[in-house]
Amino acid sequence: MYKILISTLLLTLAFSCVQTSVNAATNLRLNPNLDYSSDSNDGPLITGDNITDGMIQQGKPAHIIFYHHKCYNSKRQAKRTVELYEKYEGEVNFIIVDLDSEISNEQKELRDRFYRNYIPHVTIIGANGSVLYNRSGEIGADLLSSILDKALM
Repeated sequence: MYKILISTLLLTLAFSCVQTSVNAATNLRLNPNLDYSSDSNDGPLITGDNITDGMIQQGKPAHIIFYHHKCYNSKRQAKRTVELYEKYEGEVNFIIVDLDSEISNEQKELRDRFYRNYIPHVTIIGANGSVLYNRSGEIGADLLSSILDKALM
C-alpha cells in the first residue's frame, strides 16, 4: 500500500516538473502587417509557440514585454523583441504578454507584479531572479542587449 502511494507521489512530482519545463515562448515571429506609423489595430504584434507561457525559470534570464495591439510604440518595441529573440534564442526566456488577448495565470501574475499601465513595458529578470530592468516606454535594442549580455555572464 505504501509502495503504491510513494510511487504515485513520485510520478506526480515528476509530471509536475515536466509541465513547468516550458517557461517561455518559442519561434517568435513579428506580425508582417504592422503599420508603424499609426495606432491601428493590426492584431497580435508577436506570434509563436507557447505564447501564453509566462513562468520565469530560475537560472536563466527572462525578457518580458507587455503590449497592446493599438500602439505604434509597442509595434516598434515588438520588432526589437523579435530581433533580440533571434539573437538570444535558447539563452534567454522570452515572455510575451499581449494585454489585448486572453492571458494565462502565470502572465497575470507577471502583469500584476511588473506592469504599471503604460505601454510598451519591458522587464528583464536576471538568472538569479533579480530585476535588472523594469520600465515603460521604448528602449533600444543596444541597451537591452547590453543588459542581457551582463545577465548571461
